[in-house]
Amino acid sequence: MELDHLAVAGETLEEACNHVEEALGVSLQPGGEHAVFGTHNHLLGLADGLYLEAIAINPEAVPQRRPCWFDLDRFSGAPRISNWICRCTDLPGQLAQLPKGAGELVELTRGDLKWDMAVPADGILPYDNMFPALIEWHSAHPAPRLQQQGVRLHHMVISHPKAEALQEAVPLEDPRVSFETGAAGFEAAFETPHGRRMLR
Repeated sequence: MELDHLAVAGETLEEACNHVEEALGVSLQPGGEHAVFGTHNHLLGLADGLYLEAIAINPEAVPQRRPCWFDLDRFSGAPRISNWICRCTDLPGQLAQLPKGAGELVELTRGDLKWDMAVPADGILPYDNMFPALIEWHSAHPAPRLQQQGVRLHHMVISHPKAEALQEAVPLEDPRVSFETGAAGFEAAFETPHGRRMLR
């Protein structure tokens, strides 16, 4: 399991994009639409093969499946980091070893991108959505095609009242990711052309 990307959700895509751009001081580029779940996104290429997506429900789309991924059906309030996504190989085998509720495999495409995603039946990931969403790519990874603007993830903190149990349940070794006991939420520090910036 490896860190793949971060998702910043908003009640609208504009709100999610503005939140990222104001925090990091760089612009996002257009992404696309996800027909299965009726969402759309904009993207930010990060160093080290990572990326960030601003995502929201597309009010003009008719979803093919509900509940929505990333628990977006219930999203409200200020835009914020809502999920972290980890890639793996053999997604079905990985799910068999993870906590109940980590998701069921959903096949997805967007343009020439093709991937499988683990999406819980109710849209809610374990540990109050602090558990990573799992992805297995079956096409070229999108990160290399994204414009680089000198932004690098320095460190991300995942907080949860049961942080120790959450950490033990996630088979990931990445010095950029740490877990702390506290109210559920994310905080990430990025190195940018404007210095170190925080995104929550």
